[in-house]
Amino acid sequence: MTVIIGIDPGSRHTGYGIIRVEGNQSFHLASGCIHLLETQLTERLQKIFSGLQEVIQHYQPDEAAIEQVFMHENPGSALKLGQARGAAIVALTIPVAEYSARQVKQSVVGYGAAKKEQVQHMVGRLLNLPDKLQADAADALAIALCHAHTRFSLSKIGIIKQDAKSRRKKSSWRDYQPDST
Repeated sequence: MTVIIGIDPGSRHTGYGIIRVEGNQSFHLASGCIHLLETQLTERLQKIFSGLQEVIQHYQPDEAAIEQVFMHENPGSALKLGQARGAAIVALTIPVAEYSARQVKQSVVGYGAAKKEQVQHMVGRLLNLPDKLQADAADALAIALCHAHTRFSLSKIGIIKQDAKSRRKKSSWRDYQPDST
């Protein structure tokens, strides 16, 4: 059993999603959004940090995944997003895997250019959730699911082992090396 936290960073809304993975099955534990209503960027970054630390302390995830920064048309927005992402990464006390939005959509929906509504729908279906998810929480759960799918695939081809004794935490799929057993 592995607990994974997915983070969808944002300077106004940061989503988080926590799943439990057993083999190729994923189960929803929690999800939500940290709403950042403060006007000062430093206050928002502190709230991201402290909010995620509370979630992490409560659920004790084994692994984390976060969405990579994509380039906005507005460089100022990209910088703020990068700072929010940095605050989230610092709050995590475990290694973090990074995935592009296209990778997440491909993993969850099967189409790298899927729309937000399609991602929300598929996350709900994959986790058997009866209610529609808030967009940022759905995106965070999609990131966690992408990580779960990636690590399951890597275990199937022998790149990593799934059992708790030999589980190694890495920051990216590129960091995984075959186990020498």
